[in-house]
Amino acid sequence: PVSGISIGPVHKRDVMQASIMLERKKEYAVILAFDVEVSKEAREMAKELKIKIFTADIIYHLFDQFTAYMEKVKEDRKKETEMDATFPCVLKILPTCIFNKKDPIVLGVEVLAGIARVGSPLCVPTQDFVEIGRIASLEKNHKPVDKAYVGDAVAMKVNSTTALEASRMYGRHFDHSDELVSRISRHSIDLLKELYRDELTKEDWQLV
Repeated sequence: PVSGISIGPVHKRDVMQASIMLERKKEYAVILAFDVEVSKEAREMAKELKIKIFTADIIYHLFDQFTAYMEKVKEDRKKETEMDATFPCVLKILPTCIFNKKDPIVLGVEVLAGIARVGSPLCVPTQDFVEIGRIASLEKNHKPVDKAYVGDAVAMKVNSTTALEASRMYGRHFDHSDELVSRISRHSIDLLKELYRDELTKEDWQLV
């Protein structure tokens, strides 16, 4: 989104105009200065208000600077919200791979749909959506992984996040006949659309 275009040096008024975006989407509080001077007063105000000013004599260099900046913003946002961005997944419990029945629950699972991701909260739809905790770790072929995809068989450790979840037990509250699914909130869906749209397939979005 572009809120203004002008010709000539960058002045304080340009910085003031860009600062409007600090209250809306601060990542867009930037000025792209192509082959023009930036006044000392404008630089000082930009530094004070935390407004980014990108300058270049070649338009492609300016574009590259801004693109790299937006990628960094996106990555930083991912790190800030990684515990809230839940990927959709459906997991089948492997009955011969029950390693620990109670907090932490450790099971072998196969990914039937979606993406199993460390940090995802899990529930059991066939047992009134009882919540059992978050995926703490995944191992595939005895090697730790952050994600598991459809068809992958992995060892999964689930840690409780509440006293109620800590009381959940395999064999009492759920068993291998139940599928485990990630619990996705409205906020999580918004984050997936904002930050992970390209990482989800059409089938993943249908699962959401």
